[in-house]
Amino acid sequence: MTTPAPPGRTGTTEPVTQGVHIARSVPEEPLFGEGRDAERRVWATLLRQLPDDVVVCHSVQVRDGAAEHEIDLLVLWPGVGIACLEVKGGRVSVDGGQWLQADRNGKHRIASPVAQAQSAMHGFLNMVSQRLGTPLTSRIIYLGAFPYTAVAPGWEMAGTPRALILDEAELAGDALAERIRGAIHAEAKGHSSLAPPYAERLEQFIAGGLPDDDGAAFASGDPSASSEAEDAQERLTEKQQLLLTATRSLKHVRFVGGAGSGKTWLAVEKARRLAKAGKRVGLFCYNKGLGQHLARQVARWRHRKPVFTGEFHAFALQQGVPAGVGQEYFDAEMPRRLSELGVWADPADKFDAIVVDEAQDLAPSWWEALLSWVKEPARAEVYAFMDDRQDVYRRWDGADVAAVGDQVVTFAPIHVDENLRNSRRIAESFACFAGEGFTPRTDTGLPVRIVACAAGGEIGAADDLVDPLLEEGWAANQIALLTTKHRHPVHQEAYDGGDAAVAEYWRDFHDGRKVFYGHVLGIKGLERSVVILCMDGFKDMDRARELLYVGMSRARSLLVLVGDPDVIREAGREELVKVLAEKGVRR
Repeated sequence: MTTPAPPGRTGTTEPVTQGVHIARSVPEEPLFGEGRDAERRVWATLLRQLPDDVVVCHSVQVRDGAAEHEIDLLVLWPGVGIACLEVKGGRVSVDGGQWLQADRNGKHRIASPVAQAQSAMHGFLNMVSQRLGTPLTSRIIYLGAFPYTAVAPGWEMAGTPRALILDEAELAGDALAERIRGAIHAEAKGHSSLAPPYAERLEQFIAGGLPDDDGAAFASGDPSASSEAEDAQERLTEKQQLLLTATRSLKHVRFVGGAGSGKTWLAVEKARRLAKAGKRVGLFCYNKGLGQHLARQVARWRHRKPVFTGEFHAFALQQGVPAGVGQEYFDAEMPRRLSELGVWADPADKFDAIVVDEAQDLAPSWWEALLSWVKEPARAEVYAFMDDRQDVYRRWDGADVAAVGDQVVTFAPIHVDENLRNSRRIAESFACFAGEGFTPRTDTGLPVRIVACAAGGEIGAADDLVDPLLEEGWAANQIALLTTKHRHPVHQEAYDGGDAAVAEYWRDFHDGRKVFYGHVLGIKGLERSVVILCMDGFKDMDRARELLYVGMSRARSLLVLVGDPDVIREAGREELVKVLAEKGVRR
């Protein structure tokens, strides 16, 4: 059946940029790990040789009841059909009915690649029929792809006709498209060609979402599929702890990263490690909602916890600083008084280490006040997690230095560039605000949508989107409606009710009880699966970009922009308009 692969061929990859990149890929840039060079080669070949309306999906996870499968490469060919490919690298052979694979680790037995592809295909058929509610009747075929193995044209095995194998020559030649088309027509299950609208539904389902049948004005999706994608995002975020391990010998660090890079997770994990080591730790932020989130995370720990977790101002009140009123008091008088108390505080009551999340929200005077409560700040451990492009309060002075008296803390900047929390389409929509180095790493996800309305009618238009989202299957606690200027009436009612009502308002958010109505400024550091960003104007157009950046980046799976197109254009400038147009965002 086989001949040895030419020397140096095993593990070889060809970049897609050689030749013409024709077909599309989901994800756009798959992550091919170690040992998956053969998949990379076949994927690149398919993209070059298949027509531009074809979609090639990498590593499609299939769950059929208790059975789980993976389709290495799934080809969605509108007007033709579907092909499920199982890829095997090295030299593949069959001896006495047993499939074998020879690679850098030697020769070993493997399950039949064709049988694997067949099982995955049937699992895919069942899963799609159940999840989409429509049986898949399009022609579908399973194939084995061996990019480094030559298979004789007349070879055949019981249950495995030669038509189900793509070998080295066929993958390297220029007739691959016709080869796959022929296999689909000759051997496929199903009786009809793949309709373009159904191909689009399959693509969205595989990418993490499912568009509605009637092509409504904004995207709907399969919420359970989006939840699955968000679980994968959580796992990616947890891998960021390697940054903490790699920087553990640094005492003063400023972790700088764009939205969705896992900074809050890192801040909590850093505080956990410091507390577990027996240090007196303070975990701080500015916003009330984020402060409650941090406190809830810490409450789950069984070991030692920070001696304080929450808002900077709450810490000041805890130490005996009067409440006071007015912005001048909070910006200047409160930190001054807190600093004075810190100077005379018992060293036993001071911190060994402090961790500040959304650190760009703290003014230099607040940093000075916090450091007055740290034992020997220049030698203690001080960590700031921040995104300087979310400086919506315009407090951060851009310096890598904080000081109290003659104690100076000089931060070593560590950059956290990868976006791990937003779907790729959402991340790419706000990438123009995120700065150099920002790199989306998640699945494609649902398209971003714009709902245009007249100025003054934004909140009403946004409200009208909530019920349709609920009807499509999104849970109420997955949805947040955020405004950029005025408080939503639900939000305003909570704040008019006093401290108890505000506390209940935030408990509802963290407990996931209902749809959340809030302002962009209040949800910094937090997120929801679905965000309806209601652009009801901006108090200061110079800060509009930061507000858009914060609001858009709160959505993990689905983002809907609501507003007057002229206002959107003025606030986001040509950068945002260009990006949305390039990504095919529709109104």
